[in-house]
Amino acid sequence: MTDPPKPDKPPEVTVVIPTINEEAGIGHVLDSIPKDSGLRIEVLIIDTDSTDRTKEIAINRGARVINESRRGYGRAYRTGFEYADGDIIATLDADCTYPAEEIPRLVRMLRDEKLDFISCDRLSRMEPGAMSSKHRFGNWVLSTAMNLLFRTGLRDSQTGMWVFRRAILERLELTSDGMPLSEEIKIEAVRKGFRVKEVPVVYRPRKGEVKLRSWSDGRKNLGFLLSKRFRRKR
Repeated sequence: MTDPPKPDKPPEVTVVIPTINEEAGIGHVLDSIPKDSGLRIEVLIIDTDSTDRTKEIAINRGARVINESRRGYGRAYRTGFEYADGDIIATLDADCTYPAEEIPRLVRMLRDEKLDFISCDRLSRMEPGAMSSKHRFGNWVLSTAMNLLFRTGLRDSQTGMWVFRRAILERLELTSDGMPLSEEIKIEAVRKGFRVKEVPVVYRPRKGEVKLRSWSDGRKNLGFLLSKRFRRKR
C-alpha cells in the first residue's frame, strides 16, 4: 500500500482524522466528505497501530496515512497538525458520529464571517442513541467547569469536530497528548483572543467499538482543567 500522490496545487483544507482499529466506520466517513464542493481537500489519517483494515480502506479512498506509534488522542491530532498542508484544518472522528458532509459549509462560514475557530456543538442536534445519559451528564459537568474556570461560554466543551485556520496554531499553547486536548484547544483559542463561534451540528450513533473510558477520561479532563487554570494563575 502506498499513499496517493500529492496534487499539483496545495490543498485549501486538511481534514485530520485520528484512528485506531476503525474499519467499521472509516470508509463511510471518507465517502461522506464532499468531492464536488469546489474546495481542494486533503485527508490525513493519523493511525496509531491499527491491526485491522483501517489503513487499507483509507488509502484505497485517497487518504494520506501517517503512522503515529505514540498513543493518545491529543498526540494524534498534534501530529496531524504538523503534517497538514491546508490553510484551514477540519477535524473528525472515524466512527461516523460527526457530519463530514458539513465541512464545506463550515469552511465557507469561517471565511465569510472572518472567523478563526469554529467549535461544533453536538448537544443541540443529537440523534437518539448517540450519547448515553451518563455521557451527557459528564459533558455538562466538564463544560460547566471549563466555562467557569476560563469564561469560554461554550455549550459543548468535549466536541471533537473543529474547523479553524492553521495559522493560529503557532499561538496556541497545546500541551495535552490525551483526551483533554479537545477542551484545551478551545480554551486557547478563546484566551488568545481569536474569533470563535460555536455551531450546532448533527451528532449520530457511532459505528464500531467504543473506546471512551467514561469515568477515567472524565476525571482526567476535569483534572486537566484545574491544573491548567492553576498553572495560569501561577
